[in-house]
Amino acid sequence: MDRMIYLSMAGAKAAMQRQDVLSNNLANVSTNGFRAELAAFRAVPVRGDGASTRAYALETTIGYSDAPGVITNTARNLDVAMKGNAWLSVQALDGTQAYTKAGSMDVNAEGLLVLRNGLPVLGDGGPINIPAGAEVQVGADGTVTARKGNERPANVGRIKLVTPEAPLQRGPDGLFRAADGNELPADATARLQDGALEGSNVSAVDAMVSMISAARQFEQQMKLLQISQTQAQNAAKLLAPS
Repeated sequence: MDRMIYLSMAGAKAAMQRQDVLSNNLANVSTNGFRAELAAFRAVPVRGDGASTRAYALETTIGYSDAPGVITNTARNLDVAMKGNAWLSVQALDGTQAYTKAGSMDVNAEGLLVLRNGLPVLGDGGPINIPAGAEVQVGADGTVTARKGNERPANVGRIKLVTPEAPLQRGPDGLFRAADGNELPADATARLQDGALEGSNVSAVDAMVSMISAARQFEQQMKLLQISQTQAQNAAKLLAPS
């Protein structure tokens, strides 16, 4: 009897965790550069006295879909979309170097080239400084030029683009980093498209269908728990002394 309880409980928990992942994906369907999370689970035996005949379904290492998002032309000179497997380097809040596909940039009050969320965009030598009042252009290789008035454009830095050989890991802050924690080298061959943004690679239709499926799975697991409770009650009545 308790085997059914363990199986149903583990299945219901897995369905809830899957719903959490799908809900987060659906909430970010309009987030530029977002990579859909993938839910993964593994069976872990319950250790204790006797044989390990019971198992839980536990969430394991979460990956992401590397499918590209749709490229949308914005005609904005500070919007860039990375081509292929290229990623944009930024400085995270903890000071570490991280990577993102979100390429909507601005110039902050301190004259730094930053993302819309305020994180500094990194160049080959660190954050990129933009002269006050300058018009900024970004080349296909990440070169950033600034022009003030009728002056000739001046090279102020080059955005650090990286091309990871292995899948990156998503951090709690939503940014990606190398699995070993080390900084990736700049890729001189990486290219970007200026005046465009890459959208989320989440399919709203697929996410909704998967959420409905997960909800039905959760309901089935709960029905199994109710059945096991009913069977236990019936068994207790049969075994009760008359």
